[in-house]
Amino acid sequence: MQILVTGGTGFIGKSLCRHLLERGHRLTVLSRQAPDAVRRLCGEAVTPVASIDSLSPQAGFDAVVNLAGEPIADKRWTEARKRLLWESRVGLTSELVDYIARAETKPQVLVSGSAVGYYGNRGDTLLDEESTGGDDFSHRLCAAWEEAASQAAGHGVRVCVLRTGLVVGRNGGFLQRMLPLFRLGLGGQIGDGRQWMSWIHIDDHIAITAYLIGNARLEGAFNATAPHPVTNREFTDCLARLLNRPAPVPVPAFTLRLALGEMAELLLGGQRVIPKRLQQEPFRFSYEHLEDALRDALGR
Repeated sequence: MQILVTGGTGFIGKSLCRHLLERGHRLTVLSRQAPDAVRRLCGEAVTPVASIDSLSPQAGFDAVVNLAGEPIADKRWTEARKRLLWESRVGLTSELVDYIARAETKPQVLVSGSAVGYYGNRGDTLLDEESTGGDDFSHRLCAAWEEAASQAAGHGVRVCVLRTGLVVGRNGGFLQRMLPLFRLGLGGQIGDGRQWMSWIHIDDHIAITAYLIGNARLEGAFNATAPHPVTNREFTDCLARLLNRPAPVPVPAFTLRLALGEMAELLLGGQRVIPKRLQQEPFRFSYEHLEDALRDALGR
């Protein structure tokens, strides 16, 4: 297949690109990075492009995977930062759908990113793809992102949306930001530790993406999360035990709110999400339980 990937140089994207290349697909990667950097990160065989405007309507992509978006937890959510988060997701996705509308041959499928933030902070409620969303910035961002992607259906394209949890893997993602403190024995739970963390191993995320590309009967939203979410306290205890370090330093909620403002709710809230639709499929997770996923990510 000829596949267009946006966000291909990110933590998930670069692993996905190499996976797809290994299976003989031809990839075009949309990235603002220099072409040499794109090939180094994603694979020498990819074709880098710098903008959607540079894509030819005659390109004839069979599938599009849309993973682009500024990191949501890297900086405090000022109004300017929220506009950037919105534009890099909703704005770019709308541009992508406009390109699909111009394409002479439409892709068969668009697999587009979203996140479990769609559901908002829902406490202990067990959430699946039929659950309603929340009413905070994360929900509004994800809902608008999904709505922008859904417009491709009007051009005869099958649309699948991935509501992704926290991605566990080597050499990147949220785990890499946590490890330095935990390895020093200075880690700890966040707030009261009771908030749910819906997670997924990067290998399973890539397998889900490939599964959705290859199954023409599937469309709509899918929770890209492992079947067994954990609380923040359980995550903290598991990571500390595997590193053979104590985790005695909890981060008080008021400190996070003071330091991060509105963005603190990403860490203090949570979602107890299950991948109901994938569990109804003949899809098998390689990492259903957190300890196995963390062992692999830590090289244990």
